[in-house]
Amino acid sequence: MDIRNITAKTPDADLSGDLAMGLDTSSVVLFAHGSGSSRHSPRNRAVAEALNRSGFGTLLLDLLTEEEGRRDEVTRELRFDIPLLTRRLTGAVDWLTSAEETAGLPIGLFGASTGAAAALGTAAMRPDRIHAIVCRGGRVDLASEALGKISAPLLLIVGSFDEPIVRISFQAQRELHVASDVHLIPNATHLFEEPGALEQVTGAAMGWFRDHMPK
Repeated sequence: MDIRNITAKTPDADLSGDLAMGLDTSSVVLFAHGSGSSRHSPRNRAVAEALNRSGFGTLLLDLLTEEEGRRDEVTRELRFDIPLLTRRLTGAVDWLTSAEETAGLPIGLFGASTGAAAALGTAAMRPDRIHAIVCRGGRVDLASEALGKISAPLLLIVGSFDEPIVRISFQAQRELHVASDVHLIPNATHLFEEPGALEQVTGAAMGWFRDHMPK
C-alpha cells in the first residue's frame, strides 16, 4: 500500500487526510471519526490497516480544520454539528470521485460515534456513490431523518454493554429499507477497549465490505 497525506478540497474547507492505495485496489473506504477524535484515532487506524491488508483502499480524514479542531477542544460545539460534519464528508466523497487515483472506484463509509451520523447523511445525499456502510458505536439517532433515504447496505457494530447505543441501533434498523444487521460484540463497551473486542469489530467490518462492495 502506498500511504500519503492528501488535502481534500471541499466547498467550505480544505481537509487533511491519509490516503492508502494499492496497485490493484478496486474500492475505497472513507472513514468518519467520532466526537473529539481525528484521523489519528488508533481504533479507526487499526480497522483501516486491516482493510488495507485485504486490498481495500482507505481514506482517514479530519472533518474539522486545524483551527476548528483547536476551537472544538475548548467549546466542544463542532463535534456534534452533524450538518457540518455531513457536509464535509459529502465533500470528501465528491473529492474521491474526481481525484486521479480514486476516480470511478466504488466507495464505502465507516463511521464511528457522531461520524456514523455524518456517514448516514452523506449516504442519503449521494446514494449513487456509496455502496456499503459500517458504523461502530454509531450515534445514528443524530441522523434519523436519513435512515429511510439510504440505499446502501448498513452494518451497525455495537458493544453489548453499550446499552444506549444498542437500543438506538435496533430502533434505527426498524426504519431502514436496505439490507442491514446489528452486530453485537459480546461484553464490549462503547470504545471496544476490552481484549479482543476491536479485532471483532475489524473482522465484522471487513466481512461486510467484502460481501457488499462491488468486486
